[in-house]
Amino acid sequence: MWVRSTMTYRFSFVMTLLANFVATGFDFVVILLMFGQVRGLGGFSFAEVAFLYGTTATAFGLADMALGQTQRLGRRVRDGTLDTLLVRPAPVLAQVAADRFALRRLGRVSQGLLVLVWSLVVLDGVEWTPVKVALVPLMVVCGALIFAAVMVAGAAFQFLAQDAAEVSNAFTYGGNTLLQYPPTVFATDLVRGVVCVVPLAFVNWVPALYVLGRPAPVGLPGWAAFASPVVAVVLGALAGLAWRFGVRSYRSTGS
Repeated sequence: MWVRSTMTYRFSFVMTLLANFVATGFDFVVILLMFGQVRGLGGFSFAEVAFLYGTTATAFGLADMALGQTQRLGRRVRDGTLDTLLVRPAPVLAQVAADRFALRRLGRVSQGLLVLVWSLVVLDGVEWTPVKVALVPLMVVCGALIFAAVMVAGAAFQFLAQDAAEVSNAFTYGGNTLLQYPPTVFATDLVRGVVCVVPLAFVNWVPALYVLGRPAPVGLPGWAAFASPVVAVVLGALAGLAWRFGVRSYRSTGS
């Protein structure tokens, strides 16, 4: 319904899509400005940083387009309009995700994918093997699932906090920005937290460093580069449990 509504005004949709493409592209402009002054960042070349940027931006864009509307759940919990979704014969999470579905967010996906393809063309010194080639699309898909799990968990937290979208955004939007840069520029404790506590590093850092032929962060074993699917499944299961707990604990507003 929302897609049909959006496509009713084609020119308006194209303009908002381009605006989204340009606005999200400013993140990469910052990286361009940095490399206008330096030759490397934390020991990584411009092409390598662009590869990190492209993988996380594409993965986050896919998750944001599918589940970005979950950050609005806090309002529905606070004003009681979630009751409308509960009485419909459809999964509540699907309804929350589809609420005011914004197809313009495809601009973020296309922008990140464009940078990713360009980085793959200009990367030097990478010995491409069938395993590394297959790992690139795999990390994008698994990265999107990891971000999606964090979004669902953040939405479940809003059943208790009622309006805490910023908490979820700190891990989703904040995590996306963090993963655009090499782990060598951050403190070791922060890298450990992103690997072991909230394992966002498996979105791109861990598999991407294997593709680039660099050591894994915080001394992880080599096989950790292939653990992203396992991390995505585990996080998805935990997010699902959190969501079910949140829905069952919902008591409406009483009005």
